[in-house]
This record gives sequence, C-alpha cells and structure tokens, in this order.
Amino acid sequence: MTTTTKQTQQNYLVPFIIMVVLMALVGLITNLNQQFQAPMKAAYLLLGGANADTLATSLNFAFFLAYLVMGPASANYIGKKGYKPALLLGLSILCISFLIYMSSAWVFDNVDINKFQGFIDEARGIEDLTKQEGIAPGDALQAAQTQAALTGNFQVQEVNGEYNGLLYTKGMVIPVAYWVFLLGSFVAGTALTYLQAVINPYIVACDVKGTTGVQRQSIAGTGNSLMTTLGPIFVAYVIFSGKDGLDISLNSLYIPFLVLLVLVAALAFSLTKIHLPEVAGGGGKSEYLPESVWSFSHLKLGLIALFCYVGVEVCVGANVVLFAQGDLGFALKDAALMASLYWGGLLVGRFASSFLNKVSAQLQLLVAASGAILLIVLAMITKIPWFLCGVGIFHSIMWPAIFALAIDSLGRYTSKASGVLMMGCFGGALFPVIQGILKSAIGSWNPTWLFVVLGELFILYYAISGHKVKKTDTGVTTEM
Repeated sequence: MTTTTKQTQQNYLVPFIIMVVLMALVGLITNLNQQFQAPMKAAYLLLGGANADTLATSLNFAFFLAYLVMGPASANYIGKKGYKPALLLGLSILCISFLIYMSSAWVFDNVDINKFQGFIDEARGIEDLTKQEGIAPGDALQAAQTQAALTGNFQVQEVNGEYNGLLYTKGMVIPVAYWVFLLGSFVAGTALTYLQAVINPYIVACDVKGTTGVQRQSIAGTGNSLMTTLGPIFVAYVIFSGKDGLDISLNSLYIPFLVLLVLVAALAFSLTKIHLPEVAGGGGKSEYLPESVWSFSHLKLGLIALFCYVGVEVCVGANVVLFAQGDLGFALKDAALMASLYWGGLLVGRFASSFLNKVSAQLQLLVAASGAILLIVLAMITKIPWFLCGVGIFHSIMWPAIFALAIDSLGRYTSKASGVLMMGCFGGALFPVIQGILKSAIGSWNPTWLFVVLGELFILYYAISGHKVKKTDTGVTTEM
C-alpha cells in the first residue's frame, strides 16, 4: 500500500504542473483582455466620439458577463459530465476565442477598412503635425488644430498644452470588427468560467509528496499573479512593440494568439492522455439542504463584497492605463508599466499574506480596505496615478479574506455557498463599464475614481460589521 501511495503521488506531479500552467494561463488571458482596452480604442474606436472610453471598457463587461451568464451552465455540465470533460471543454472554448480575436483584425482589414481609411489618413495627417522636429510644442499643437478645423471631423485633445489624441465630433461610427472582438471577450470569459470551476479542485486533489492542498493552491496562485503582472508588458511591448495611438495595428494579434492557440491545444491533447485524480461532486447527486443558501445574511453581504472587490480590482488594473493616457498624457508603454506594477503588487501581497496566518481575516480585510481607499483618494487629489499601483498590495488579500468570512459557520452549505460567491465575478463586468460611462459623461477620469472608492467603502463595511454571523448551519442565531 505504501508503494502504491507513493506511485500515485508521483503520478499526480505532472497533472499538478499542468494545473499550475493552466492557472497561469487564466491569469494571462484575464489580464490580456483588460489591457486590450487602450490598443483596441486606438485601432477600432477612432470614430467612437465621446463614447470611445465607454466602448473600450465594454471589453471587461463582455468578459466578466460570461461568469454570470455561463456560471450555471458550467456547474450543470460538471454535475452531469464530471470535471475532466469540463476542463477539456473549457480549453476548446478558449481556442475558439483566440480564433475570434484574430478574426476581428481580418474583419477590419477586409470589411471595415473602406469606411474608415479616409478618416485614418486624415487623423494621421493631423497627428504628424504634432511630431514635427524643430517646432515648439505649442506651435505644433496650433498647426494640428488648424488642420483639424478644415473638415471639422476631429477635435484635437490636449493635456497641459501637449497633444493627447483626437476626438471625433460627428457622432459615432463603430466598425464590425469591434463587435467581433467583443464576442471574443465573451467567449474567452466563458472558457475561463469552466476552467476556474475545475482547476482549483484539481489542484487540491493532485496530491504531491511534501505538499498540502493549501500550499499547492498558493503555488498555483503565484503563477496566476505572475502572469497578470507580465500581461500589461506583454501587450504593450511584445504584441504592439511599444507603439501608441494610430501606429497601433491589431494585425499584431495574429502571431501571439496563434502561438497561444497551439500551446492550449497541446495542453488539451496532453490532458486526454493523462490520468487525473477523482474530484468529489462531479457527476454525482447533491446533498439535500433543508434551507436556502440565501438565508445566511453574512453570505449575501459577502457576495456583494466580492462583487465590489472584483469590480474595483479590474477598474484599477484596467482603467489606470486609460486614466494615465487620457487625463495625464502618458504614453501607452508608460501607462502599461503602471498596470504591471499594480498587478505586481497583488503578486507581492499574496506571497506576503502567507505569513499572516495568525492575523484574522476580518482584521486583514479592515486594513486592506482602509489602505486602498487612502491610496485612491491620494491619486485623485494629487493626480499622480502611481499611487494606484500600490492599491494592488491591499487588493491582494481581499478575495481570500472575504471568501473566508462569507462561508464562516455554513457547514453543509459551504459547497453551495462557494458556487454562489463566484457570481461576484460579475462585478468585473459592471464596475469598469460604469466608470467608463461616468468618464464619457464628465469628460475626465479623475472624478470617476470616487465610484471605485464607493466599492472599497462597502468592503470596509463588510469588514467592520457585515461579516458578522447571525445564523449558522444549525439554524442558531448568534449574539451580536
């Protein structure tokens, strides 16, 4: 028996490594979708007018909407077919999303280009005037404004007296390619809905000698955070080669996504040949529960807190780039560095949190929410976006802290509650697009961070009061 056990543990090392790779892939795809906002705005939304930022942030809406819409379908599929078929289905859907992303560039070049080429040429002509050597920035800006006034199609945007892009003034024209890209985001979100539902249980089940389930989750989480940190740099420097504005072409998507497609297909094929451990709950009958999982107030408030957390996390990680570019005139490569530092803060924070085992989840959440609020307010007051980079450290411990508080004392309801809490990922869809709508209405990103502060304030409320258990699995009401 001892020999058999050791062999089993050794056999599960390879599946565990694959699960860590998949966890890293989930982090990469999630972050890539967020970081495509600015390049897609430059490439597809030249004629988006005042709604360009709202349309750009809709990428996150489409991506995280899939968690809400497809979450029940993924749970039902796992219940009927099991975990491994769900894993393979998720990888297959992810491959389809890569094809859709790539096809958006083809659609623009073959369907939309005739409608947009004249405007692109005009915009390039205006922008070239701002890059003339030997001319004072103010004179170059004036020349661009004069050129734009000839047709009245564009208004020259400026920040602190320097050129900062063009605003289309005659309504809104959206290319078909934009909707294809949006579909790709939803399909990618659908794929990750399936993948995230099965990867974590497999990580725990893949018994590897010398590790615990918590340690294996920590290793996988580090891989995930590492790829979210590298995602912005990958988009800005690898895919788009440091280009900005009208120099960006989404034809650059072909090779990176083709490489990802081949790698994911290879992973899926390898999984068909590898034995994976059995995970309880797949294809079986669920336990009868006498009450609704919604009868626990700390769970319901925990769901809202997670909804706010995912929302504010994505707002900072994705919209800091648009904020730095739109309000403060930063180049894409510099703004992308801010996003990388933010996600890097999550990586550092998650590693450091492993040493906080003796600190209660409630206290961790209290400190994290307070720190995040302070840094966001400082970024607004000083208009220094680098403060937002530090928010990542505080955001890093919010998910596990909220999750632990939300399922406290739920007993038999814990599994069901865990599924309910995943609905909170929809916050990543709603928060960024609302912030984008506010920016379009106000004309500046800076005041919109108050909306993000409101989300942080609810998390702070949950840490102070909302987490308190009023009812347990046994139906006992606790004293407050």
